[in-house]
Amino acid sequence: MPHGDDGDTTLRQLLARLEHHGIEVDDSPRRRSEYSYDASNYRVRPAAVAFPMNADEVRTVLRVCSVLGVPTTARGGGTSMAGNAIGDGLVIDLSRRMKSVGTLDADQGTVWADAGVVLGELRAQVEKETRGTLTFAPDPSSLTRATIGGSIGNDACGNHSVAYGRMTHHVQEVELVTADGAHLRAGRDFLCAVDESDTQSVARAQELLKGLKALAAENLACLRVELQNIPRQVSGYHLGHLLPEQGFDVASALAGSEGTCAVVVRAKVALVHKPRATALLCLGYRDTIDSARDVMTILSAKPSAIEGLDVSIVDIMRHRRGAASVESLPDGKAFLMVEFSDDTLQQAAASCQDLVEKLRADGRVVDFRIVTDPLERAKLWRVREDGAGLSSRRIDGVQTWPGWEDSAVAPERLADYLTDLLPLVKRYGYTALMYGHFGAGCVHMRLDYDLRSESGRRTFSDFTREAAQLVVAHGGSLSGEHGDGRARSELLEVMYSREMVGIFRAFKHLWDPAGILNPGIIVHPAPFSASLALEGVVKPGPTHGELTADPGGAVVPSSEDRELLPVASPFVGNTHACIGVGRCRSTTGGFMCPSYRATKDEKDSTRGRARVLQELTRTKGSSTDGWSSPEVREALDLCLSCKACSTDCPTGVDIAEAKSQLVDEHYRGRIRPFTHYSIGWLPRWLPLLTRVAPLANVGAAFQPFRLVGEWLGISARRRLPAFAADGRIRKRVREAGFVDNADLLLFIDSFTRAFRPEVVPAAARLLRDSGRSVGCTPDACCGLTWISTGQRDGARRRLSRLINKLDDGTDRDIVVLEPSCAATIRDEGPKLVGGAAAARVAARVRSFSVAVDEAIQRGWKPKAPPPETAVLQTHCHEHAVFGSGAQRRVLKAWGVPNLVESSSCCGVAGNFGFEAEHFDMSMKVAEHSVIPALAKGDASALVLTDGFSCAMQVSQIDPERPSQHLAVAMDPYSSRWVN
Repeated sequence: MPHGDDGDTTLRQLLARLEHHGIEVDDSPRRRSEYSYDASNYRVRPAAVAFPMNADEVRTVLRVCSVLGVPTTARGGGTSMAGNAIGDGLVIDLSRRMKSVGTLDADQGTVWADAGVVLGELRAQVEKETRGTLTFAPDPSSLTRATIGGSIGNDACGNHSVAYGRMTHHVQEVELVTADGAHLRAGRDFLCAVDESDTQSVARAQELLKGLKALAAENLACLRVELQNIPRQVSGYHLGHLLPEQGFDVASALAGSEGTCAVVVRAKVALVHKPRATALLCLGYRDTIDSARDVMTILSAKPSAIEGLDVSIVDIMRHRRGAASVESLPDGKAFLMVEFSDDTLQQAAASCQDLVEKLRADGRVVDFRIVTDPLERAKLWRVREDGAGLSSRRIDGVQTWPGWEDSAVAPERLADYLTDLLPLVKRYGYTALMYGHFGAGCVHMRLDYDLRSESGRRTFSDFTREAAQLVVAHGGSLSGEHGDGRARSELLEVMYSREMVGIFRAFKHLWDPAGILNPGIIVHPAPFSASLALEGVVKPGPTHGELTADPGGAVVPSSEDRELLPVASPFVGNTHACIGVGRCRSTTGGFMCPSYRATKDEKDSTRGRARVLQELTRTKGSSTDGWSSPEVREALDLCLSCKACSTDCPTGVDIAEAKSQLVDEHYRGRIRPFTHYSIGWLPRWLPLLTRVAPLANVGAAFQPFRLVGEWLGISARRRLPAFAADGRIRKRVREAGFVDNADLLLFIDSFTRAFRPEVVPAAARLLRDSGRSVGCTPDACCGLTWISTGQRDGARRRLSRLINKLDDGTDRDIVVLEPSCAATIRDEGPKLVGGAAAARVAARVRSFSVAVDEAIQRGWKPKAPPPETAVLQTHCHEHAVFGSGAQRRVLKAWGVPNLVESSSCCGVAGNFGFEAEHFDMSMKVAEHSVIPALAKGDASALVLTDGFSCAMQVSQIDPERPSQHLAVAMDPYSSRWVN
């Protein structure tokens, strides 16, 4: 992209012409920040981002860019680890609107899909339409957000590549647009215009066809000798597919071209039969090299997957997800996960056992597990699949990076390659966190490079060049599935002859003579040590709860005029940890990110927000006064503060905390919005309002008051809860029968006390029935609403008082009825207050569902009859801090035969859903999960909402449908439908 006045003029012309054609294009600073990164080590700030709706709009975009000479980069899910989804001209995001799936041809086993269709969503649709007989095979770890177009661009594969190969093997035809706007279709032995009356496209197809055939004919020997020598030879262009014996397959030749030759807008992909039964064999070894030496024996048994990981990944999983997440693994310091598919589970398990007997003879296997239970298999696969994200941080918090994360060799040479590679890593002083597709000879590893300092970048460059020479010496490939991108294109001259590099350039020139498509990738490469994202970026500061700052670090004033407090890190909410893997763009699994699931806009993803905040720190050196930045406010506006990202994000980014910190710092000494004083201080007002409950309830229903509230920021459309009268509250507390010196303590939070006091005696009766005596904690407030409205000093004071009251010298469990309050004490207490007392209290805190789950594990059985069907809405804060498993386990133990689970945030999340400006988004979020769940559960189903916010959203969706806290639902002495 030209710079200076010429660049500004070109950009204005580009924007004007695209807008004239009705194509959405955005050159705002916020949008450019979001698209400056992918999942690689690189940062390149684009001039603008376009969001075409169809192939015709892509044609228009490319024609305009061709005339103006604007570089273009096509982008799918933005999960590239090689830096091939970023560029300094126009980024074309195909993932937002080009998401149509064509009619499935079950007889031929094919389907057409737009470039922006997510692999996992295509797979789910195929399996649904064929009733589980067919599926889409490629399954990279980014399956839930990687797109068809991006996966073709990288030639992605995944865990089951030993059975199904790479994307190349599944692409039958592609529909594409060339740099000059020709609209073509390519496949095996053909390249033609989509529309025969389109003279430009017809002529361009004929020109390309002639040039490609000549290129192949003139270079037969070179193509046959240097290409397609190992299963994962992804580096360079896949020109072997143009050979006569390969059927002159243009579509396959374009797979792996990383958007440098044409923009793929649709593809016809092959489907495969879904296995009827699968069994997993998990093998433990003394070290990774030992595991690699068994790969050829395992391959001879024809498994559907052979995946490797070392103990460092397991240790991180245990540290981040808990010991239960890895308890099914066998003993060992390195592991292979081997899957067999067959017609029956018994046959698949028998294949596992037969292989074990063969491997025992070789003497390298230390331990093994054969797993046939689907849930247990999924749990084990999660250890492998979470490797990419979790391995981005060592247990001690040091970040690790890609760069040499995708090398591949022939499987028979894998052990020897690792024998040389691991000492090389050690010689350079790096720590490797390693996993990979061992059955295909592909090694993924993340290394703790120093990419901030000049000396660290020099070491990174030296290591990478030496590693490239090493893999080539072993007959391998620089890339096994991620592509070359900015990370490896410069090194292709190490892997290939000068003649082959020249052929690559000729291939690129045929398609893109002006060189505007993803320039600097594969041919005429940019240096791999250029455009590194960490260059010139300050280091993150101490972890949560630490107040020590680096000399000269940023400070923020205290609202209490105390001594200035240093900011723990120039990055808020751990946003520096975002590496772009994009888990937050998933529409299934976990709760993250509800706003993205509603809008499908990158700006509303955890990643998009983190990137904007990273850019803020890059330009200012800290996040101080970040809320004053329009782009920051816009990025964070629709964050619900659900905290799902704090646990669902593999790198632990916490946007809720970032938002709270920025709002807190911004409003110090300033008048705040009305909602900060009303909703933010609600626990302060509730004792007064419950004393005058009848009057308060009349006022809450009085329409003129509601309209005034709307003007002040509280939605008039949101149903408000009824305040319980003070006498009713006292009666319910007396019913609980609390005793002194009890085995456990019940914490009655402000919301349960004021709006659902019937939960208190029900919870006490259940806990007593489980064999524990029940007492009550002193009254206290956790400060949750102060945190969510960015009033952190007020929250700190309340949490400090709470901790002083609850730290009674015992280790008795503290059972908190409102899950968001339980999460606040457990998570925010140690961070905001710190100290040994906060840690002690946090360790004692249980959500109610966790307490019941623990009681059941001790042998207690519920006495109330279970409902036939239950609809479960787990509170997002409970999911973030305690996980979502406790309530599922409780309902299963209770004997509920049919469970319908809402698998995302309900949309209220505290103050967010009550705010006038966010009401519509709150209901849009509800459409993703809780509304379908309520529709799926019949009218007689028990609706479980332990969270007060969740109960309010169910009431908003269907005022006639009651929902219940788990305590009331399971208590034999309560009516299930108490209101």
